[in-house]
Order: sequence, then structure tokens, then C-alpha cells
Amino acid sequence: MPAGKHIAFATFGSLGDVHPFFALGRVLQARGHRVTIATSEYHRGKIEAEGFNFHPVRPDIADFGGPAGLFRAFSDGPGGAVGVLRRDILPRLRETCDDLLAVARQADFLGAHPIYYPAPLVAEKLGLPWAGMLLQPMAMFSAHDPAIIPQVPGLHRLPPFALRAFVKLSQLGLQPLVRPIHDLRRALGLPPTGRHPMFGGQYSPDLNLALFSPLFAPPQPDWPAGTIATGFPFFDDGLSSSEHLPEELAAFLDHGPPPVVFTLGSTAVDLSVQFYLDSYTACHELGCRAVFLAGREALQRLPATLPASMLALPYAPHGALFPRATAIVHSGGIGTTAQALRSGRPQLVVPFGFDQPDNAARAQRLGVARVIPSHHYNRERAIKLLRELLSNQTLSQNAGELGRRIRSENGAGQAADAIEKLLAGP
Repeated sequence: MPAGKHIAFATFGSLGDVHPFFALGRVLQARGHRVTIATSEYHRGKIEAEGFNFHPVRPDIADFGGPAGLFRAFSDGPGGAVGVLRRDILPRLRETCDDLLAVARQADFLGAHPIYYPAPLVAEKLGLPWAGMLLQPMAMFSAHDPAIIPQVPGLHRLPPFALRAFVKLSQLGLQPLVRPIHDLRRALGLPPTGRHPMFGGQYSPDLNLALFSPLFAPPQPDWPAGTIATGFPFFDDGLSSSEHLPEELAAFLDHGPPPVVFTLGSTAVDLSVQFYLDSYTACHELGCRAVFLAGREALQRLPATLPASMLALPYAPHGALFPRATAIVHSGGIGTTAQALRSGRPQLVVPFGFDQPDNAARAQRLGVARVIPSHHYNRERAIKLLRELLSNQTLSQNAGELGRRIRSENGAGQAADAIEKLLAGP
């Protein structure tokens, strides 16, 4: 395919929703294309620092209090996600549409996060090739491989026919909620469609990229047509050596056995100081080395002088740190989960909400993780689970083998190939 195409990606959320597009963007840039990442103003600095064009799209996640505030809003009880849509996303559809139109008019291709409901309308209005960009299995709504949805406990245990009935009822129940999307469609002069905006309308008729490993979530017969499970696109490929670690952390790792790494990613990191305090006391009692990637409040609450066997930092590159761990304790966000799987290290997953329980369950089914809900995590349970994590040879062997297979995938390359094939087609 001739180089020089302008590829635009529209995404929304935390770093886990942005980093995959860094990986994909680098591959496309290396092939001679121009890449724009359209998202919240909150991420402008990081995107431009990585060498991509930036285009702002409203609403800005800074309006929610950043990634942690957005995660908290989505996870706030049974109506959390619906409340965010009704209160914050759908009333601003026109703004989102205008922002997407501005970038799409200059692009040859649009890849869109499912929560950007105007994106399919924009692509249709402009006759623009586009793809749904699906970052976690939870986005697939499969009756054959149902996701664990915290707001609907037990839903994943229903047989396929009952799940399909539930989806039909949900579509009917959400009709009043999605009326603004239908109104926007009419305002753009587009003909009516029979597809529900939240159950089918977010998928492209031509190409959908499931940006995760088929080992993590195998393709299902009821996935939308034209869906490709590419493998995880890791933005830090080639940047995983110790030279990319903070000097203090590299020295710590060089002078002792591999530690247990504790992190709550970029969304839950400020939600639970107690997680870090319980983890600290558990490691102190077990006498194991530990690295805590903690938020500001947790860093202030941990002892000012940690034992020589422990280190606390606000951040470290997961791709460089995780392979040097003996085990990883994390909250199950898709980006952190992907890095943990790639590292080949056993995991303890402590999910808080949204897609985290589903990601955690998938890691556990693969035989590489143990899971404990965040509200059950405390010092005593942490001690018990860490003892198992550090002594279970089967868990370690499974994690090592899966990590080898994950590392053999080329998620970013597969996704780039699919985009170029679509653009080269009739």
C-alpha cells in the first residue's frame, strides 16, 4: 500500500487506553504514515512527547478528576456506568462529534474507542474507512464467552440463550438513554439504522481490532464480523532493558533477589492507600523484597524510611520492571494485565471494578494468577496468598510458558497490517 496515509485514532480513558495506540502508531509511522491521536486534553503532553500529532476531543477526563476519578465514577455501584453516560457523555455528543469531524476530515482512516458514539456516524458521514478499536474482552459482549460485569453479578454464569435474552432486554431498556445518539444521526442527515448504538453500533462493518491476545480471550462465533484478535500492542517494545529504569530502582534490583511488585495501575492507584499499607506489613512479616508503585498519599503514609528490602516509587516502566519481579500484585487493568502476562511472572490480582474482575478471572483461568476482590484484601489474606504465589511451582511454570507465547505475538504489527489492508482494498 502506498505510504503517506493519515491515520487517526480516537480513544478515551486512562494510560491503558492510550498506550496501545503509541505501539500501533510507531509501527505505522515507521511504514511512512502520519498518525494523530485524538483524545482528552489531559493526555496532550504525553502524546506529543511520543512524537504523535494530538487532537483534543471533549469531554476531557480532567473534568472527572483524571483517570482515577473516571474509574471511580464508572465503578460507583450498579448505576455507575449508566450514570456517567447519562450525566457526562451523552449530553456532550455534539461537542464530541464536532471534535471528531475536525480530525476525521483530514484523515484517511479512523480507529475509534467504543465510548465515542459519534465516531461511526462521523465515518459514515464522510465515507471514511474506519475500525472499532476494542481494548479488552469485556467490549465484545459475547454470549459464548461472557464477561464478568460487576454491576450485574452472576450474569456470566447464564447459558448463551439466557445471555442473548438479557442483551435484548437491555437494548429495549436503554432506548431512552441512547435517544440523543439517534437525534445526532438525524442532525447529520444520515438515514435510520436498525443497529443499537451500544450493542452493535460501536462495531465497524469492515474491520474491528481486538487489541488483546487470542490466548487471553479466544475469538468467539458471535464476535462482530471482520474482527481480528491481534495480540497485545506493547508500546514499550525495545524499551524493556534495565537502562530504562530509574537509577535507584535499577540499583535495588541489582543487589538482591527479585522482589514482589505491587501496583494499582494508573486508575486505581489513588483509590486505596490501605492496599499499600497491608502489602507493606505482609511483606515485612514474610521477609520478602518488595517494590511499591504507589500514589502520592500512599507514599506519604508508608514509613518514611523503608527497610533495605523495600522500595517505593510513584512509577516505573512495567515492561522493564515486571520481568525482574518474582511475582506481581496488581488491580487487573488491561494494560497492567497485559504487561504482567508478557513478563511470565505469577500474579495476584486485586480487582476494584469496571473491566478488572473480568481480566482477573481470565488470568486465573489461564493458570497464571490468583484473585481476591479489593474489599477482601487485608494483611492476613495478603500473607496467605503471597506465600502461595511464591511457592507454587505450577503457577510459575504456567506463567513462564504463557509469557513466552505472548512475547511471540506481534499485536501492533498485526493491527497495522489489517489497517493497511483495509485502506488498500476496493
